[in-house]
Amino acid sequence: MSEVTRLLRDWSEGSIGARDELLALVYDPLRAIAERHLYREREGHTLQPTALVHELYLKLVDQRRVAWADRTHFFAVAAQVMRRILVDHARRRKSEKRGGAMIPVTIDAALDVAVAECLDVVELDAALEHLEKVYPQQARIVELRFYAGLTIDETAQALGISSATISREWTMARAWLRRAMSPQ
Repeated sequence: MSEVTRLLRDWSEGSIGARDELLALVYDPLRAIAERHLYREREGHTLQPTALVHELYLKLVDQRRVAWADRTHFFAVAAQVMRRILVDHARRRKSEKRGGAMIPVTIDAALDVAVAECLDVVELDAALEHLEKVYPQQARIVELRFYAGLTIDETAQALGISSATISREWTMARAWLRRAMSPQ
């Protein structure tokens, strides 16, 4: 059992010390994930990696009903929470500007597709929510691969399905999202 998994289980059993030790242990990997996400954002983005991780921390410490399974599960939940933070931040900025500047992200960086286009986090979130209604497993794979930065094998482990299935579903999800987000 990894140190992260042991600390997660101790935290699930109510150990505040384990929670604090865990968060210190995973801070750097979470900050690296935050940096990757913010690198794809528009220049001058107001949310910094450290602030994103701290916002994530505030949301994670309130997780009382989560029965943490292992490191992969933790990073999967962290990815979902980070996605919500980024989308909420983008929505606030968009509403502040009354429909003004969108947050550009290249589709290549976001979804590993061949055609570079510009999209925004809110549009990606809306497309992902629609994908979730139609193909929930594909939406979950996109969350884990894009937001958590998990590899194909780590995603397979997190979802309990084969790497080959993850690879096929990832390819289909990227194509579906590209089509859903392309100008009509």
